[in-house]
Amino acid sequence: MTLKICVAQLDFVVGDLTGNAQKIIDAAHAAYRDGARLLLTPELSICGYAAEDLFLRPVFIHACDDAVKSVAHALAGLKDMTVVVGHPVGGGTRTRSVSVQKRYNAASVLREGHIVQTYAKRELPNYQVFDERRYFAPGNGVCVFEAGEGESRLRVGLLICEDAWYEEPARLARQAGAQLLAVLNASPFHVGKG
Repeated sequence: MTLKICVAQLDFVVGDLTGNAQKIIDAAHAAYRDGARLLLTPELSICGYAAEDLFLRPVFIHACDDAVKSVAHALAGLKDMTVVVGHPVGGGTRTRSVSVQKRYNAASVLREGHIVQTYAKRELPNYQVFDERRYFAPGNGVCVFEAGEGESRLRVGLLICEDAWYEEPARLARQAGAQLLAVLNASPFHVGKG
């Protein structure tokens, strides 16, 4: 049982939704050609991690949602390929962890042209360079999805960054049947960061 996983550690640009979406699409096609059946992108990859007050603009959140849908549509022909895309979400419910009134730091599971699940980050950092509680509400759900094909298919639990620092999110994923945890991460940029 082998699931080949690819991690897209790319230079995502804050606010360049079209460019970031294309980077994800290109990475998914390259990973697929190399035999991977799961591609993980960083936290908030569709818009860039440090979008700050752009998160407060509903038009920006809706544009991010449209960009995620465009990625899903562009990957429809990749049979058995699962792609996880980090993005903000708010307005419109996809899962129990996302409500209409609040904004979330989220990630969606894309498979064969569809958004099959969306997970909202549970643990929001608010110290040093992190200010996520200014922009997002904590999620309260769990996300476990299947990735791979045939005998290599695994149940993967999805966490986002700070979630991995606490026992509860991983425990809930395990209780929901996760055999493997995938954790999306990102951090703010600053001059001289190595």
